[in-house]
Formats: sequence, structure tokens, C-alpha cells
Amino acid sequence: MSSATPAPLPPLPPTAAQGHQARHLLGVPADVAVDELEVLATSRFTGTRWDVAPAGLSEVDVPVGRVAGPGEPGVLRLSRHSTVTGPYAPQGKRAEPGLPAGTTMVFDVVCPRERWDTPQKYGGDRDGLARAFPAGLPNREEERVVVWLLQAARRLGGTVRLDVAGTWDDADGGRRPAGPGTVLTPDPGAAVDLTVYSDVWLDPQAAHRVLQSVHPRVVLATEGKPYQGPPKGLAERPLYPGEPLDDETRRALHARADDHDIEALRAPMVLDAYGLVADLNVDGTVTVEVTGEERLPLLVRDLPWAASGAVCYHVRWDAPDLVEAQQEFPQAAHVVARRRAADLVARLAGAIHAATGGEIADEADFLLDPEDL
Repeated sequence: MSSATPAPLPPLPPTAAQGHQARHLLGVPADVAVDELEVLATSRFTGTRWDVAPAGLSEVDVPVGRVAGPGEPGVLRLSRHSTVTGPYAPQGKRAEPGLPAGTTMVFDVVCPRERWDTPQKYGGDRDGLARAFPAGLPNREEERVVVWLLQAARRLGGTVRLDVAGTWDDADGGRRPAGPGTVLTPDPGAAVDLTVYSDVWLDPQAAHRVLQSVHPRVVLATEGKPYQGPPKGLAERPLYPGEPLDDETRRALHARADDHDIEALRAPMVLDAYGLVADLNVDGTVTVEVTGEERLPLLVRDLPWAASGAVCYHVRWDAPDLVEAQQEFPQAAHVVARRRAADLVARLAGAIHAATGGEIADEADFLLDPEDL
């Protein structure tokens, strides 16, 4: 028995944004499902809901206003002022998305138009945002939406076309020129860092054993120098010219401070954070920072074991050239080093997750299946 042929997607409309709004497009390939975009939205925006759920959506984990009729796109609300409408076909009647070959679905994103008044002059531009917004970068709500769009495109293997309001219609009644409509395809390899969130605390020696089984050059970064006390003679001289303390009062204060230090050193040591490091020579270093946190990704904070916070294992790569790491098109040597470091970061995060359980998140706080590492 043959399966039913899916209904054709509606064409992208030429008009979507009003004068005070910005319009952006997200294109994704055939292996992406609509509910994947819903999950990425709920990972970032607390008010995510379907005003209009696309027909045939198998599962919905957010509130739904109504289901779309035949030929009608869905409307996913990110916040009070921002929406994602679609999916649309990658072609339109009077609006051509201009996205690369391989794009099978297009989502129309409308949000408030909020920009800085001057162009970006300093800092890195790993994702090409300054190229897409030459007159001034987005800020406030539009910045949150655009950053999420780029991160979602990176995760889904998609492409964004930014600032297309006025491309196929008169933006703001013709009073505002059309946006440049720059196409950006975020490099999936640029996002290396991972975090494991768990309710299990590994003590430093246990974490060291777990990670050394992955890479023998992982070392604990908890070594320090014995405390030698304050410099000799400190109590015998004024801290600054004109200090009002006499010699006897100054000595008494320092004696009390010494007693406090001695008492603190005799107390049991409470370890609330530590780190481990793997030196990769020309490829930089990978660090694992272990700490407790209360501010967690949206999809983690509602889990029963994370109600009061979680233990976080941040696995990060420090590139040998930090400036090169923030280039949109880095040199080949950086890309090779990044690829090798990313493989190690994934294996270390996987080993930690195998030992502690919990959840794994990427740099954008999107959750990952351990099998996808």
C-alpha cells in the first residue's frame, strides 16, 4: 500500500513585514522536520507556542491556537512581537528566497526592526553579521532573533537570508530602502564547545580517571602554591602615606587577620569548582571546567533533578590563535586544528556523560543526543 503524497508547500509571499518590522528567511534541507525547529525555539524563547500549527505535525510540545487549513502555513510565535511562519516552498510567485540549492523548506521570520546607529568597527565576526548589517548590527529583540536564527541554521545544516524587508515590496511604504538580503550559511564546524549538565558530582580524581581514559595528557589544574602569609614587615609600616593608624593599632589588626587566616587554613577544604586541561600543542588546549550552576538552559531547568541547579562540565577549546578563531573565513591551519580539537571535545563530553548521565548541550544551549556526538 503506497503512502499518501504530502501536500505541496505554499509559495513564499512577497509581503510579510510592516514598516516597523524586520524580515529574515531560514532555509533548511530535506532531512529537517518542522518539529525540530519547534524544539530549537523552545530551547531559547520561553513564550514559544503555535498560533497556527502546520497540518500533519506529528507531535506538538507547546500550546496550539489552531491547526492550519489546506495550503496554509504554520505560525510559530517566539515572543509577543516575533514569529516564524512556514514552511513555504523554496520558490515564490513574486518572491524568490535566493537560498542555495538543496533548500526544501523556507521559514519567514518577522520581528521588530532594532539596529545600532553605527556600523561595527571592532571585534570578531565569526558568523558574518557585520557583512549582513553594514549600517548597524541588530540589538534587543532583533539581535536575539537573528542570533537564534544563525544558531538554528548551524544546527540544522541550513542557511539564512537576513534583512529582506522591502526586497519584493515597499518597505515602510517606500520610505525605507530595501535591506541587503545577505545570505549566510553558518559553518557547523565553528561551534566546538559542549557542556554536560548532571546531578552527579565527580571529584577531581574520578574526573581525571574518566578523562585520561580518553586522552592520556589530561591533567588536573588544581595544583597551587602553599600559602606563605603576608609579606614580612607589613605590620611595621603604613599602608599609604598619611595612614591614620598608629603602630600598636596596626600590629593588632594584622595579628587578628593572621588568626583569621590560620583558622581558615585549618578548616576542611570545600571544593566547589575545579578544572582539567589537555595540552594539544599546536592545536591549542582543551579545558574541562567543573562547577555548580543555577542558571541552566530552558530545556534542562524543568527536569526534576535540575530544580535546584546542576553540576556543569564545560568542555571548551582554546584555539592557538584567538583572533583567527573569530574570523568568518579562517585559515586552513585553524580549520584543521579545530576539527581535531572538536573530535576530542566530543569524546571527552561523551565520557563525562557516560559516567554522570544528564544532558549534553552545544554552544547555543541546544541539547544533543549522546549518539550524535
